[in-house]
Amino acid sequence: MEEIKDTYSMKDVVERYGFQPNRRGFISCPFHTGDRSPSLKVYDKDFHCHACGANGDIFSFIQMMDNVTFKVAFRILGGAYENPTFSSRMSVYKSQKRRSMLHKEQERLGRKKWLNCMLIGIYRAYMDRSEPFSAVWCDCYNALQYQLYIQSELNEMEARW
Repeated sequence: MEEIKDTYSMKDVVERYGFQPNRRGFISCPFHTGDRSPSLKVYDKDFHCHACGANGDIFSFIQMMDNVTFKVAFRILGGAYENPTFSSRMSVYKSQKRRSMLHKEQERLGRKKWLNCMLIGIYRAYMDRSEPFSAVWCDCYNALQYQLYIQSELNEMEARW
């Protein structure tokens, strides 16, 4: 666990989710609504929201963002659970459970990709209906670029499976 914490900084993790901390290290908090100015402070190893009180480390951020358990968050960051003292029967159960969890993660990734494709289509449609270089067109263009970036990240995640 400490090896993973030494590998990834909190900033690396929030950037994986598309957040870019400002100069002071703040982002808009994804855990509550109505955040007019960034209230979640990203420190080197943890985070704290000064508005809603959400706080934790890299694992709890992933747990809260993806609504997953600690083990799944640990695996998302490249961790592996191994215990050689388990009997072979337990190993079979464990591998079946691991496959089940992997399948659920793949389904979750598929849903994220599908939603992202829908957003890309919506932004392209708005751009087609808007006057080029108008405020709406520029906003849609920027949002489209962001969604295309997210799509490439999701494709990379899928390739690792």
